[in-house]
Amino acid sequence: MNLKPLGDKVVLKQLVAEETTKSGIVLPGGAKEKPQQAEVIAAGPGGVVDGKEVVMEVKPGDQVIFSKYAGTEVTLDEETYIVVKQSDIVAIIED
Repeated sequence: MNLKPLGDKVVLKQLVAEETTKSGIVLPGGAKEKPQQAEVIAAGPGGVVDGKEVVMEVKPGDQVIFSKYAGTEVTLDEETYIVVKQSDIVAIIED
């Protein structure tokens, strides 16, 4: 089953949290903060959303940083995704 976002929505797969800190301290499961980095899985077509023209600037495969409390978590086929508006994405990570 696939998720097909509508309008200016983007489906993200959150990147895995680090198990240890840079200094080597191992973090228990509950102490890890979810990273705000994710990979774009699917992006909507854009178009006119709420009376404004929206051009999609992200595409599947992009690594992005999104707002901390943005979006809706969705579990599908035992995978968890986050559906956000494109405006909740604050940056694209480029190599």
